[in-house]
Amino acid sequence: MIRGFDVEQGKLTLAMAEELKKDKILSAPVWSQFVKTGPANDRIPSQRDWWFLRGAGILRRFYVDHKPLGVNRLRTTYGNKTKNTYAGKHFKLAGGAIIRKILQQLEAAQFIKKAKVGNHYGRLITPKGIAFVDKVAKNQR
Repeated sequence: MIRGFDVEQGKLTLAMAEELKKDKILSAPVWSQFVKTGPANDRIPSQRDWWFLRGAGILRRFYVDHKPLGVNRLRTTYGNKTKNTYAGKHFKLAGGAIIRKILQQLEAAQFIKKAKVGNHYGRLITPKGIAFVDKVAKNQR
């Protein structure tokens, strides 16, 4: 059986983004075409469907990690360094509103759910989300 781990990450993310877009699981808000993805970026994303790519990347991160993830940890994952200034490069977190809205849409589709594991609160991928990733991975082979 082919799983999400068996397919190349880039191909899987692109295929998942297309499925999320085609099945209307994610929908980009109106403001998404005008917003930067973080304070370290100078411009808005150059790809038109960046919302779906970010959603696919977030869903893949839940699939790979299998531990509770929150908005702040994902902000760290998608953050980057600022341009080289007099003070040097400094790491900046990604925008939290974008990640939060995508998580809410994935929760509405029942691909992830809020959970507590031990002392850690966050969101986990559901069996429906795992089945979605595995289905897309199977179609990539």
